Amino acid sequence: MILYFSGTGNSRAVAREIGRHIGDEIFDLASCGGFSHEAGRVVWVFPIYSWGLPLPVVEAINTLVLPGAGNVQHFMVATCGDDAGLADMQWRRLIKKRGWDAAGAYTVQMPNTYTMMKGFDVDSRETIAAKLGAFPARVENIACKITAGDRGSDVVRGSFAWIKSALIYPLFMRYGLSSKPFAATSACTGCGKCARNCPTATVVMQGNRPLWNGRRCAMCERCYHACPVHAVKYGTATKGKGQYMYDAYARESGCPDVEGRLP
Repeated sequence: MILYFSGTGNSRAVAREIGRHIGDEIFDLASCGGFSHEAGRVVWVFPIYSWGLPLPVVEAINTLVLPGAGNVQHFMVATCGDDAGLADMQWRRLIKKRGWDAAGAYTVQMPNTYTMMKGFDVDSRETIAAKLGAFPARVENIACKITAGDRGSDVVRGSFAWIKSALIYPLFMRYGLSSKPFAATSACTGCGKCARNCPTATVVMQGNRPLWNGRRCAMCERCYHACPVHAVKYGTATKGKGQYMYDAYARESGCPDVEGRLP
């Protein structure tokens, strides 16, 4: 089985491509509560947030009931804008803590989506097109390794990996998950798309205005990127920055389309 978490669609697209190659069923971690059947293997697909695992993925690995999970191989396929630090090592520790077999770990470079700090923005259209054009071949290679039962780590860790994952990531998890700076600007039309599609139910509608209630925000930024009128802001950090959703670029970049589109 393939278990994925996705904010803007990158990891969902990768999960679907892996499923197409290896034939395993795909489940969204944001909506699945448990399983009754045993899997032949488990592939965890998720984005890298601040050089570590997103909160919903950490929670899922720690608590999800997976019949037979201790008898099969587990694989990590993480999407990242540039590099993943030591996220693969974090994933291995969590998997082994459950008594599961952590096999191969891989990264796939996809378009950057993080806009919540100064100096961070979405990629240029040219860079987005280049990354999306390259990812299907990368995923096919990873699928072959998964099928072969590979146990290696084929990841882009980047420079200063220890500092990023061992110092910055814990600070991000402790202080960077607050949804308090989120707000809707006067451009908001009250369509409710941000609330309907929030994977952690952090966004709710109060009348015709969205309200970020602060609980369990994963900083996936789906509310910001999916807003059709660009009316979601994160304090002043997102001022003048772009938006990105996988589906918006998939066809023009010649990428696999996503059935059952994200908002």
